Amino acid sequence: MAPTSVAARAEELRRLLIAAAHAYYVLDAPALEDAVYDQLYRELLELEQAHPELISADSPSQRVGGAPAAGFQSVAHRIGLLSLDNAFNAAELTSWYAKLLRVLELEPSTELALVGELKIDGNALALSYEAGVLVRAATRGDGESGEDITPNGRTIQSVPLKLHLENPPAWVEVRGEAFIPDSTFAAINAERAARNEALFANPRNACAGTLRQLNPQVVAARKLDFFAYTLHLPNGSDNPSSQWEALQWLKKAGFKVNPNTALLANLQGVEQFCSDWELKRQQLAYATDGVVLKLNELQLQAEAGFTQKAPRWAIALKDPAEEAPSRLLRLSCQVGRTGVITPVAEFEPVALAGTMVSRATLHNANRLAELDLHAGDTIVVRKAGEIIPEVVRVLIELRPAAA
Repeated sequence: MAPTSVAARAEELRRLLIAAAHAYYVLDAPALEDAVYDQLYRELLELEQAHPELISADSPSQRVGGAPAAGFQSVAHRIGLLSLDNAFNAAELTSWYAKLLRVLELEPSTELALVGELKIDGNALALSYEAGVLVRAATRGDGESGEDITPNGRTIQSVPLKLHLENPPAWVEVRGEAFIPDSTFAAINAERAARNEALFANPRNACAGTLRQLNPQVVAARKLDFFAYTLHLPNGSDNPSSQWEALQWLKKAGFKVNPNTALLANLQGVEQFCSDWELKRQQLAYATDGVVLKLNELQLQAEAGFTQKAPRWAIALKDPAEEAPSRLLRLSCQVGRTGVITPVAEFEPVALAGTMVSRATLHNANRLAELDLHAGDTIVVRKAGEIIPEVVRVLIELRPAAA
C-alpha cells in the first residue's frame, strides 16, 4: 500500500472508531457490532505498528498507555476548581436564593432561571484541550493545582481525545466528574474478594484510588465513566451565554452530559427538582449525593461573583447523610428467630438517611474479626440499601492511645 494510501486508511479507521466509541459510550446507541469494531481496531493497530509516524494523540490506540508511570507531577490549573457551598434542607436553599437576589440587587419577587444537575458521587477532573486535542487530565488537588493523570484520563471512553468540532477553539477547559457505575463497582469488589484483597468502601473511594493508579492498564480495566458539567473558553462573541447553552456545547463537542439535568424557571421548580431526585436517585446506575443548582445566565454569574472559597451563584443541596462517623460504645449480641447469634455494635446516635441510628449489625464473627473493633473506636456507619445500618470501617488513626 502506498504511503499516502496507508495514511488515508489510518485516518479513516480513526474516524470510524472514534464515531463508534462515541455512539456506544456517550450516546448509548451502538453503531457497530463488537466484532466489526474489534476488526477495525486491530487493523489500525497493525498500521500504526508498521508506521509509527502515523500515531496521533487522538488515536483510539492511545487510550491505554504503555509502562506504568513512576509517579504523578503536580500541575497548576489554568482555571481553578472551586468548592461549592452546601445546603442541607429546603430552608437553607431558600435562604441562599434570597441572598443571591440581594447580591444582584434584584427585587425579592424576581424569578431567576437555574440549572439543576445531579451531584455525582465521584472525583472531579480538569480536562485541557489545545486545538481540539486532549493534552492534559488533572485531579482537583487543592483547587489551584492537582496531579497530572493524563494517561489515566485517556482510558475513560467517555472522555473525547479529540473534540467533535470542525473548528475547535485554541484552548478549552472542561470540568466534570469521573465515577464508577454501581455494577462495575460490585464487579471490582467481587474480584478483589476472590483475591483476598481489601474491598473498596464505596464507588467514590474506588474511583479516587483508580485515578491515582500508576498503571493505565489497570485504570482501563476498571471502566470509569465521566460526566462533563462546566466549560471555559477563550473570550469570543459566539461563546455560550448560559450554563444550559454550555451543556449543549459540551454535547456537540462529544462529551457525555448527565441526561437528568434540567433548566428550572424559578425557585418552585428547583424545589420540585430536588424533591423528585431525593426519591428517584435510588433508581440510577451510579451514586449521587445531592443536587447542584447553578444560576443559568453567565453574565449574572459574573455579577454575583465569589466568596473567598466558593461561587455565590451555585450551591449543592446535599442528600441526608448515608455514611457518618460515630464512637463505639460497646459490643453486644442478638439472637435471631432461628437461634443464630449475630454480633451488634452499639454507638453514639447519628443521623443516617433521615433517621437516628445507634446500633448496627456486624453480620458474623468473621466480619467482627476483620474490623478489629476496640472500645472507644471511631467507626463509620451507613445504611445498606437505605434500610439496614452497618459498620463500614474503623478509623484506626483516631483510635484512643490506651485502646
